[in-house]
Amino acid sequence: MTAVIEPDQLPRWDTTLLHPSPGDRSAVAAVEEVAAGAARLEALYDRHGVGRAEPHAPSADEVAAFDEVLEATNRLEDQLGAIRAFAHAHVSVDSGDADAQARASELEQTGAVMRQLGARFTAWVAALGADALAAASPLAADHAGPLRRIEVRATHQMSPGEESLYAALSSTGSSAWARLHGDLTSQLSAPVELPGGTRTLPMTAVRNLANDPDPAVREAGFRAELAAWPAMGVPLAAAMNAIKGEADVVNQRRGWADALAASRYGNAVSDATFDAMQAAVDESLPDFRRWMRAKARLHGHAGALPWRDLFAPCPVSPSAVSWDEGTRRVLDVFGGYSPALGATALRAFDERWVDVPSVPGKRGGAFCMRFVGDRSLVLLNWAGSADAVQTLAHELGHAYHNVQLAARTALQRQLPMALAETASIFCETLVIDAGLRSAQGAERLALLDVDLVGSNQVVVDIRSRLLFEREVFARRRRRALSPGELCELMVDAQTRAYGDGLDPDTRHPWMWAVKPHYYSSHFYNWPYTFGLLFGLGLFAEYRRDPERFRSGYDDLLSRAGMNTAEELGGGFGVDVTDVAFWRSSLDTVRERIDEHERLVDSLAGSGPAGSGPGGAGSVDA
Repeated sequence: MTAVIEPDQLPRWDTTLLHPSPGDRSAVAAVEEVAAGAARLEALYDRHGVGRAEPHAPSADEVAAFDEVLEATNRLEDQLGAIRAFAHAHVSVDSGDADAQARASELEQTGAVMRQLGARFTAWVAALGADALAAASPLAADHAGPLRRIEVRATHQMSPGEESLYAALSSTGSSAWARLHGDLTSQLSAPVELPGGTRTLPMTAVRNLANDPDPAVREAGFRAELAAWPAMGVPLAAAMNAIKGEADVVNQRRGWADALAASRYGNAVSDATFDAMQAAVDESLPDFRRWMRAKARLHGHAGALPWRDLFAPCPVSPSAVSWDEGTRRVLDVFGGYSPALGATALRAFDERWVDVPSVPGKRGGAFCMRFVGDRSLVLLNWAGSADAVQTLAHELGHAYHNVQLAARTALQRQLPMALAETASIFCETLVIDAGLRSAQGAERLALLDVDLVGSNQVVVDIRSRLLFEREVFARRRRRALSPGELCELMVDAQTRAYGDGLDPDTRHPWMWAVKPHYYSSHFYNWPYTFGLLFGLGLFAEYRRDPERFRSGYDDLLSRAGMNTAEELGGGFGVDVTDVAFWRSSLDTVRERIDEHERLVDSLAGSGPAGSGPGGAGSVDA
């Protein structure tokens, strides 16, 4: 077994650049200062009459007032973002940190004030007109893209009083339920009957066992996980019902057709682009099912792939990757693309931006968030696998994106999720492409397997999440759903997305409890599909003309909060409203599926690919 790695062997991030600890007086003072800053900003808004008004051409005094308000708002958002990231970092790695929880809770109050002011700012921009402001003010012209989006948002706002009340109540409503999910799941542990004896592990470590090369360990982890989640069913179902119910009420009052329409707007993706992408995704599902059945053969299964083997490392090539080896691979590839990308990754390691091990109290998954200046904080749960290397590359791609955004204002940095995934997917693709250029035989199969595991998650599993969340919203409008009903909806969504590629007796009914995205946002995941396919399309442009691509890529990243998806695609000569673009990106994935299938059958012909269902074995290439 290689996936259970002792925490003291892996690096932790360093947040002391900002404050020594969440309980330190400086951190308390910083929280107090942003609260005072929000009060001063509110007074500025009052003085300039920021809020709803009849549409009119802005006067010279109003343009000057707009500039003052925007600059003050950007400054405070930067200040709030830094201390909020600090508190979130500590809660994320130790949900039992009472001081961090206190700072996070205090910041929720300031966040509520900022949301109230944001509603007023939105109404004000709509009254003055984004284009009129941009024509009269160089500062507004620099923010023209975000301001135009704000103008559209104004048509989907409740009355000022309702928006203010909702912003105030959300800290004790959906935000509180989301914190509950994070607290409960980060503290959940489970006894796992491993080959060497029973061991109690945090849920993050239990889930990482899905990457273990030993099928007995994967089976033990899967059984332990399914046995543990029902204990969380009632409170997590309550959280899901509260969060989705609140969202449905608010979206109706704001005039959105549904939460998915609001999500498309929030991601700067038009209906035409979204529909084109989804059409291409649906067309590709049979290909992914073909890959799953090939992966099943690779692991000794006669039919469909069991869930516990979805993330199983390829058995025909060594799968364990040390942290040092993983960082070396990423540094080599990033440096080969550009010195700037390589330097960012090196800084992340040298300056301790990264928190690596799975430990009790730490949230699962991985993320990257902006911290101070051009620095980021990257959370991992290192599993010692080739897939973990891909995750590292992905999150460091976000860190590089943050470097490019550092000179932008807070409003210009408000990235739609779909466009926020551009750099991360591109960096992942760099790593897998570098490996495939030199790998042959079993090594090549192993790399293809890792890549396709990720693609399957981002295309097929996220398709299941989209289907699940649509049905949850539809039913929640009528009544609350029980844990059992949520499990049934999840299994049905998985059946529709995975089809005959996945063993129907091994679905994962508790994925609605596992994924924090359901609790922090709505239809959060489909932008990852957009990011993968958009990133593959950009990578194809890079391969066609590397120098031209490099010359424009960093600027594209810096403008991701300022342009729509269609505008950014147009900058590289691609039309994202055309289904042909998405099909061409998926054609790259299909080619890899075809090759994976050929290699599986070729290697299996030279010896057993396993020792029966779930069996271990290896084949020499």
